[in-house]
Amino acid sequence: MTNVSRSRSCFGLAIAAALTLLSLPAGAEERVVNFYNWSNYMAPDVLEAFTKETGIKVVYDTFDANETLETRLMAGKSGYDVVVPTAYFLQRQIKANIFQKLDKSKLPNLANAWPVVTQRLATYDPGNVYAANYMWGTTGIGYNVAKVKQILGPDAKIDSWDIVFKPENLAKFKDCGVHMLDSADDIFPAALSWLGLDPNSTKQADLERAADAVAKVRPSVRKFHSSEYLSALATGEICFVVGWSGDIMQARARAAEAKSGVEIGYTIPKEGAQMFFDNLAIPADAKNVKEAYELINYLYRPDVAAKNSDFLSYANGNLASQKLIDPKILNDKNIYPDEATLSKLFVITAREPATQRIINRLWTKVKTGR
Repeated sequence: MTNVSRSRSCFGLAIAAALTLLSLPAGAEERVVNFYNWSNYMAPDVLEAFTKETGIKVVYDTFDANETLETRLMAGKSGYDVVVPTAYFLQRQIKANIFQKLDKSKLPNLANAWPVVTQRLATYDPGNVYAANYMWGTTGIGYNVAKVKQILGPDAKIDSWDIVFKPENLAKFKDCGVHMLDSADDIFPAALSWLGLDPNSTKQADLERAADAVAKVRPSVRKFHSSEYLSALATGEICFVVGWSGDIMQARARAAEAKSGVEIGYTIPKEGAQMFFDNLAIPADAKNVKEAYELINYLYRPDVAAKNSDFLSYANGNLASQKLIDPKILNDKNIYPDEATLSKLFVITAREPATQRIINRLWTKVKTGR
């Protein structure tokens, strides 16, 4: 949700500015594709290379919450040609006739799609009619390794949601800084899983129990935000986050590059964690449909998908790309989980509007402490 970032540095303005400088042949009509993607969710030179190859200018904007994207799409006339909804939002947006059906004859590179991911995505988009997976990941725990050892001892393990949802545990990290995703669709399912309840429960009593669990640890949370934690974790400004796998891996890479002595760890809790899918789709009212297909097809080229996964530290839905991905990424079980880990992952599906209103109300209450 993925978020991705399922925070994802924003190259949008820089890329858009650079692409406008590319000249067109005299008298040629400018071709444009308007792309709305998660922040920190594109390798920095991918869109420039696309423009050089095709002549299509990319106007690139970013968001860091599914709700932001959905508000634009539901209002109509969003102005975008390609968007990247997370699967459970995609599911209800399909029902609202937000997207065009994909003409797969215009997407030959979809032959590279990974059947395992395609099958799971079909839970939300039966027959994979409306969307193609871009990236996927998990929602788990990121932490500063040295701070954890300092606080909990040298042999401490971060392997359970207990460290998050038991107030006395999370309070130990309050002074060095705790962030959580500003996403009820990520935090409440984690709490439900920890409580031994169905992460997809729509029972108000279950949702209230999840909200209560989060409310009890709320005093230890410095900020709810879905993108700021990436830089904050990398620089040592915070020491603990419930966030998206790829963002935390990006924080780890940035810290290593900075040689600051900050070491970042990530764990998928043993009780289970959410697996999310961020997907490429074309809005029903897109104006530059031909260009949209060219962009999606380009992003599904194995070398391009591999470049994005290498930079983002997210797994992608392109099986052919795995031969080109850096082995450090491909062999990292926190990015490409093994079968044992995959068996612990759950997905969440779209809720009915009445249930979603309850979730939104409870989330607001948790964040504000009222």
